[in-house]
Amino acid sequence: MDSIGLNELKTLIEINSRINSDYTDIDALLVYILESAMRLVQCESSSLLLVNKGKETLRFAVALGPKGDEAKNIPVGKNSIAGWVAANRQPLILNDVVGDSRFSDQVQNKTGYITKTMIAVPLSVRNDCIGVIELINKAGGRNFNEHDFEVLNMLCNQAAIAYENAASYQSAKEKISVLQNNLSSGSEYHPFIAKSPAILDLMKMLDEIAKTNLSVIITGESGVGKELFAEQIHLKSDRAQKPFIRVNCAALAPNLLESELFGHVKGAFTDAKTDHKGYFETADGGTIFLDEIAEMPLMLQAKLLRVIQSKTFQKVGSSETISVDVRIVAATNRDLEQMMNEQKFRSDLYFRLSGVPINVPPLRERREDIPALADFFMKKFSVETKKNFKGFSQSAMDALNSYYWPGNIRELENSIERACVLGRPPLINAVDLHINTTMEISSSDIIKDAAEECASEKTADRSLKEAMNRFKKAYVMRILEETSWNKTKAGKILGIQRTYVSRLLNELHIRDEK
Repeated sequence: MDSIGLNELKTLIEINSRINSDYTDIDALLVYILESAMRLVQCESSSLLLVNKGKETLRFAVALGPKGDEAKNIPVGKNSIAGWVAANRQPLILNDVVGDSRFSDQVQNKTGYITKTMIAVPLSVRNDCIGVIELINKAGGRNFNEHDFEVLNMLCNQAAIAYENAASYQSAKEKISVLQNNLSSGSEYHPFIAKSPAILDLMKMLDEIAKTNLSVIITGESGVGKELFAEQIHLKSDRAQKPFIRVNCAALAPNLLESELFGHVKGAFTDAKTDHKGYFETADGGTIFLDEIAEMPLMLQAKLLRVIQSKTFQKVGSSETISVDVRIVAATNRDLEQMMNEQKFRSDLYFRLSGVPINVPPLRERREDIPALADFFMKKFSVETKKNFKGFSQSAMDALNSYYWPGNIRELENSIERACVLGRPPLINAVDLHINTTMEISSSDIIKDAAEECASEKTADRSLKEAMNRFKKAYVMRILEETSWNKTKAGKILGIQRTYVSRLLNELHIRDEK
């Protein structure tokens, strides 16, 4: 056997240096290794096939040569040379490929590329064969020899190191991504505070729901704490030690949302520089929380439905099917039944998601929670503002208990944060809360007016839903008038984002005065 030459040794050192300097793009690294192999051994084409776990097939991860692009989408069965090498973990040098009993003509027939000679070497990581590297058709019609095998074997060892390092890097990167996702709201999980019978009864129901794997949809007004209920379902389930991934469907553009949910492969679109693992793949074994599910485009709703039904999906730009075990918890403050009637939300997706529907009551219907929540927020913001507040004055507590809270817990939190910033210890006073107490009288008047209007119109829709819509319209208009139609200020009072104020105007058919 010929010894390794100087140029070959330099190339091997070069590859080793590159492996130890960059793990960010495993595909580019593997392509570089295969290109080096082709240059050193002098052959027409090369490929790296990875073993599909749980399946008796291999897939082309890299395919270089005249028909490489065509070969990449063809699955390779176990009854093939690559399948034999992977199963037996033994290399092969074949100088009459077609005459070998293990040869499968599947790829050859589809691409038209004739394989005459081949070296195939198993790619192993920690005694586990993860794939096969093949060099095909020695240049000049010559045969492969033991020297070629020795070079390829060294390259395979380096490719295995590269693959393992890149996998470790990617795993660490994904764990960081999960932590960043969980910490985006300030902490991994929120404290759950409840005193009211309505919420305590709901929590008992969550105990039973958590034992199942049914999809759940949580409804309720903006700011009621739907995400906290989703957290409780996850924490009370057998999935508690697995990822809990939060996705705000309204915060991402439709094309970006698809990529974030399902991932993409390198080259799927202009900015796809590397493969990207999506939220569903990251959440495997755990729970994914799809907040504001009603804002998901219809095209993505169809793809989500397929994931729920089959527990499989394809990354953007890929035909490979990925299987996941993920529980879906969705949430919305929209009326999905109305959206279904307007064909803005798929009815089949709704029925799949609503295996267990949960409606979280607004804060005004569970006023027993107000003192405990207020105390929690006071202690939290006392620390942040470095002020030693001891509690609330009686007038402040009366204001908290009597206010309508259209923005629910989010508005309560904002009010107490503002009070801690502007107020002076030891007590938070009513004036510090900046709650519009005159609005409470106005709220009662609005409710009365809406009820009387519905009752007086004998031929009109007099349902409770219509009465609530009339109240909402009148209330939003009152807030807008109070703020001189400043949507940012109105949003703060209502406890919603400015963008949602604009959407409310359209939904409630309110003419924008600005």
